Amino acid sequence: MRDLILSALHAHHDAISQIETDLLPGIDRAITQVVSCFSHRNRLLLCGNGGSAADAQHIAAEFVGRYELDRRALPAIALTTDTSALTAIGNDFGFNSLFARQVEALGRRGDVLIAISTSGNSPNILGAVEAARRGGVYSIGFLGRDGGKAKSLVDLPLIVAATSVARIQEAHILMGHIVCEAVDASFRLARVQLC
Repeated sequence: MRDLILSALHAHHDAISQIETDLLPGIDRAITQVVSCFSHRNRLLLCGNGGSAADAQHIAAEFVGRYELDRRALPAIALTTDTSALTAIGNDFGFNSLFARQVEALGRRGDVLIAISTSGNSPNILGAVEAARRGGVYSIGFLGRDGGKAKSLVDLPLIVAATSVARIQEAHILMGHIVCEAVDASFRLARVQLC
């Protein structure tokens, strides 16, 4: 068991280290987009499947509730949570349209979509990104492996080049927390409510 634990810790460290070596400029751009979105009274939309759905909900909750700073609630919506919409869209249009229909309905120019996919190839994620593009919604991809098809579709791909889904997800939630922390910092600097 000790070897298994150490192997997992080393793989985790490698995935997190890649953020520092490869993704800092991209994360900085993501922060700029999200802060601008909130400062202009726009919304952040998030989507993902499985563990990435949980990450979408987690990050949205950090903005609607709070991360560390007591501040006004920020408009972040996880597109994974409305069971009536999910089942109706899935039934009437198919699973691949789950997020695209919601982006079409809720997304507006100036909004930001964070699409989370460890493979970058989930059809419903690709559909969401394409809907975002049509609607003038800026898209950020929290992606894994080689970025998959989403790499060339999103406005800003942030790719964790690990092979383990678990290690990719761990890096994605860290990136989400970094964005949350930066939004909090922007409140402190501005000393005004962004929304």
